[in-house]
Amino acid sequence: MEFEKDNSFIKGRMKSVGFAVKGAIKLITTEHSVMVQSSLAMIMIIAGFYFHISREEWMMQILAFGLVLSIEALNTAVEKIADFIHPEFHSRIGFIKDIAAGAVMFAAMAAIAVGLLIYVPKFL
Repeated sequence: MEFEKDNSFIKGRMKSVGFAVKGAIKLITTEHSVMVQSSLAMIMIIAGFYFHISREEWMMQILAFGLVLSIEALNTAVEKIADFIHPEFHSRIGFIKDIAAGAVMFAAMAAIAVGLLIYVPKFL
């Protein structure tokens, strides 16, 4: 199969959006960590409406769970590529996968901090 470049700007962008939507659906329907994180994002959206959070709080909340889901997607891609290249256990591949998982942890910790800053005062 040969790669075909789209010479049409609009047609090329529409294909790109289609691939992105397909990838997002694959992530949400096949990766358990993304399922959990997407569920938490939905809970945070519901909580935002319930507690009438401010515009700035909405922006921070959306950025926080967008960051987590984006980094998780990249982590999943790194893991899939690593498994494809070297299916058996290898310490170097494990090291790479651990680093990618660590990036998700940093994003999740930042998202938790944002959530606490927004919602703890609502309960106090």
